[in-house]
Amino acid sequence: MAVYILSNRKIVRHKDEKVDSFSNDEYSIPNFRIAKCDFDNYKEPTSAAKKKKDYTNRNILNYKLFSEPEKQGYQDVLDILLHEKGIKKSALTVNNLGGSQRMFYELYKNMSSTKERSDVLIFIHGYAYDFDDELKAILDLKKLFIDNPLSPVEHILFVSWPASSSIVPLTYFDDKASSINSGNSLMRLFYFYTQFLKDIFSNRDLVPCNQRIHIMAHSMGNRVLQSMLYSLKKENILRVIDQVLLLNSDVSYKVFEDSEDSFNKLPLLANRVSIYLNRKDTVLGISQFTKNILTPRLGKHGPSNIEKFKDIVSIIDCTFVEDDLLNSFKFEIGNHWGYLSSSQVQNDIFRNLYGTDRNLITNRTKNNEKYFYNYFLTIRKKVMTYVIC
Repeated sequence: MAVYILSNRKIVRHKDEKVDSFSNDEYSIPNFRIAKCDFDNYKEPTSAAKKKKDYTNRNILNYKLFSEPEKQGYQDVLDILLHEKGIKKSALTVNNLGGSQRMFYELYKNMSSTKERSDVLIFIHGYAYDFDDELKAILDLKKLFIDNPLSPVEHILFVSWPASSSIVPLTYFDDKASSINSGNSLMRLFYFYTQFLKDIFSNRDLVPCNQRIHIMAHSMGNRVLQSMLYSLKKENILRVIDQVLLLNSDVSYKVFEDSEDSFNKLPLLANRVSIYLNRKDTVLGISQFTKNILTPRLGKHGPSNIEKFKDIVSIIDCTFVEDDLLNSFKFEIGNHWGYLSSSQVQNDIFRNLYGTDRNLITNRTKNNEKYFYNYFLTIRKKVMTYVIC
């Protein structure tokens, strides 16, 4: 089990600390730095501890930043792996690896050491998260996807991007700009990953681990994903992702259209794409009417047209699910965090991650008559959707 933080947040060294830390500042750097979370000495904090002013950063969850690579590329990783198999002599060790080299090496070793499911989940958070919020979210995700026997996920790559810590409406536009910068950083990491695959598996003595990698983006995290997709050239995209789950997506409902040139690339990247929407999503309703010039949001109204992607893209309507896990005012009124608040949504997500045929996932009902509206034209698009009941 491993949890990594991929962040383009500013790096700082706090007083009385001898290690570098990620900052809460709303400032992004051009490239991702990578850290690994340390759960060995983790203890669940008490309510009193959570109220203390020092319940921040490493007092929430300890982590260690990887050093920057001594040199670019993955030849050193290849040499170490071949040395460990007794095929080639090398004086290098894992301690010579930094950044993505170290992360990809560890993931490959862990994922290839078992015949059981050992999937990786790449999670992109949404609007108004400071770094302390992200650390708390990591703990929630670990419980939900790694500690839960119903989930095939064993490793999480948490994409930390510097969203605003305030929910004041004007900060929304700062987050939009930050998400674009972060998407560009994520694009570079994607190219690093494809380069790793080419460099490592061009050697016949090393074989793929045959585990699966998934992407899950929530709310404005979909804009980070969109920014990455803008920059990807179709001819350079490899299908290296199994499932893409778009949760309560705060992007335009037109993102799958060719004119947008973004989410229409997902079917080239992944085996299946699932859009989880809630027609009562208050947060996306506010986003639509106050910040996005009345443009319907994908996570509230569904896509404008996915006819040519209907064999790969599924729409899952979560409007009437029960918030049986978290039912505070925030969750009941917002209808924006079903993956955390509803066991029905969670179980559906687990089935998706296992790759269950979309027509065989339990507690779903097909709705062939579901219409999604283009509000500014007189056109109605009829699409297949699944309703969780």
